[in-house]
Amino acid sequence: MTERISIGQLYPSAVSPSSTRRTPSQQVPITGNPTFQKIFQDQFVRFSHHAEVRLKERGIQLKPEQIEKMNNAIDKAASKGAKDALLILAGNGYIVNVPNRTVVTALDGQAMNDHVFTQIDSAMIIS
Repeated sequence: MTERISIGQLYPSAVSPSSTRRTPSQQVPITGNPTFQKIFQDQFVRFSHHAEVRLKERGIQLKPEQIEKMNNAIDKAASKGAKDALLILAGNGYIVNVPNRTVVTALDGQAMNDHVFTQIDSAMIIS
């Protein structure tokens, strides 16, 4: 065992992390055209795993028109510079990370009673 290992170094001296990186000629070229995946993600609201669990636990079912209303509300919140918003739709509350277009958690009317909402910068009531 003559290999030297120093504290804070992940690889032995034989292999360095820089040798595993791609050179500029190996990297995939970046084009000005957005990919379908990027466009798809920017257009629709997503639900985190935590939000999906809360929706199931609380028996909240969203109809396509409600998701469309939520999507439009996220667009409006984003245009105003919101980061984290509370959306109230059909008596249910949704905490949304606006830049990522992701519903973080969901609350039904019962769970919203006497609830203090923290770390949000905006709120919208959607009718």
